[in-house]
Order: sequence, then C-alpha cells, then structure tokens
Amino acid sequence: MEIHEPRVESRESRAKYWLPETSGSRPSTPGLRRSFGPRPSSFDSRPAFTLIELLVVIAILGIMAALTVPVLKNFAKSDATLGASRQLLDGVARARQMAISQHTTVYMVFVPTNFWAASGSSWFNALTLAQKTAATNLCDKQLTGFTFIAHGAMGDQPGQHSWHYLDPWQTLPDGTFIAFQKFYTTNTITDQVSGAAYPISTFNYTNDIPFPTVTSTSTNGPYLPYIAFNYMGQLTFDEQNIAPRDEYIPIAKGSVIYAADAGTKRYQFNPADVAEIPPGNSTNSSYNIVHIDRLTGRAVLEYQKLQ
Repeated sequence: MEIHEPRVESRESRAKYWLPETSGSRPSTPGLRRSFGPRPSSFDSRPAFTLIELLVVIAILGIMAALTVPVLKNFAKSDATLGASRQLLDGVARARQMAISQHTTVYMVFVPTNFWAASGSSWFNALTLAQKTAATNLCDKQLTGFTFIAHGAMGDQPGQHSWHYLDPWQTLPDGTFIAFQKFYTTNTITDQVSGAAYPISTFNYTNDIPFPTVTSTSTNGPYLPYIAFNYMGQLTFDEQNIAPRDEYIPIAKGSVIYAADAGTKRYQFNPADVAEIPPGNSTNSSYNIVHIDRLTGRAVLEYQKLQ
C-alpha cells in the first residue's frame, strides 16, 4: 500500500491565487479574498471622454434647449386655453342642470368691462359700504368672471320669485378671457379648412339682476351680459320662450390688466387694458369656441380641426 503525503503548495504558487494584502491593513477572511484567476494588472485601460468632446455635447444640449423652450411655452398657453374652454363647458352644464333640478330659470352672468359706468354714479352711491367693496372686488373679473343666479328656487312662496346667487364668482385661468367681441360686437368666425361658419352675436344684457349681491335693491344697476336656461334646460332670453339662436362664446389668449392704485394696490374703476396675444387669436385658425345648442342647452367645443 502506498502512502501519499498531503500536497504542500509553495508560497509562490499560493500567492498566484490570492489577492495581495495592503501593508498595515487589517487582514480579512481568506475565503473572501480568494481569486479564481491570475491577479489583474495594476492599471485598467478604459475609454473616457476628452474635454473637447464634453464641450461639444454641452453645446448641443444648449442648442436643443433654446429650440424647445418656446415650444413648451406654446404648449402651456394651449393648455390654458383648453382649461378655460373646459371650465366654461362645465359652467354651462352646471347652469343647465340647476335649472332642471330646481325647476326654474338659471342665469349664467358674466362681468363686462367698465360695468360701473353703464348706469352712472347713482347706482354705486346707493350701495352700502359692504356692497361697494364687493363691486370693487369684481374689477379683476372683467371678461373672465361668471356666476350663477336663479330667478326663483325651491322654497320660494308661490307667485313670489326671488333672486338667488347660487355660487361664488369664478374666474377663467390666467392668460385667457372671453373674447372682447362677444360683449360688444357681432362677428362671424370661419374655419379656413372646413369652411364652417360660427356667428358670434353679442350677449343679451339685463339690469334686472341684483348686483353685486342679492341684497342690492337698486333698480338702476349695471347692465350685465348673460345666457339663461329654462326649467327644461333649453336656452332662453325671457324665461318664457326658447332662444331664437344658438350661443357661441369665443375664448381668447392674452391679458386683461386692471387699473389699481399705485400705493394701496386696490382696484379702481378705470378701463382695463385688454390685449389678445398674438393679436386676433380668438378669430383666426387657432380659435376655441364654446357652442351651446338652443334646443338642448348642451355645449360642445368648436376648434380648428387640421386635415
């Protein structure tokens, strides 16, 4: 029988498969330091960017940013217009639903420019201090604000219909407003692609609605623009008959700058500075129009449809 002695590796052969220990460092567990191949070279040759290459990449990123920022700004403006359109669509739907559910006429009332000047100073002077404050606070809602007012509601005595403000005043998103022409002029917007024509008639106006609060009793108040829905949800102008035409409300992009005192920053009864940016965007190929059907009272958004 042959007796084999255990194989003893030389120090040099073991060193070939062990990682070197750093001088002065604490030795680690040998099992965790074992290598399964020859030790790598002291220096690893890996590819890297040169300074010129990094500068070229940075320059390209700067050019791309300069080109995309204006596009992103236009997207934001477009989103604001769509947001304003959606808010008006929701407002019309709410007014119609309240008219049906409360079996009454509901007015969707808007704020025109210079509303304080329509009936002279006698109206404003007849207001209480609280009502004057409420009227002044509506200066920043010219062309952008609306609310819902009902002539009669559930709980009123038979034959005695009172006015009721159903919601606080709402405002369209910044950078959007109802086109100036809807308040004061008549126009027709024609789609340059499809040829569809949208007749923009001015709002109907009334001074029967108490303003700026339901407790205002003056009979010589401002004339306010409105659309109204009867108890069947149809468009009406006089609470009795269906409106003779559909309603079209164009949305504009731009700014409405309101007059304010330089010191106190409080709003003042002075004309607002209205500007469409770009000019005429409410009537050109980028139009957005809320279209209300007179028979059903339902609203849809009409907009430029590219082909």
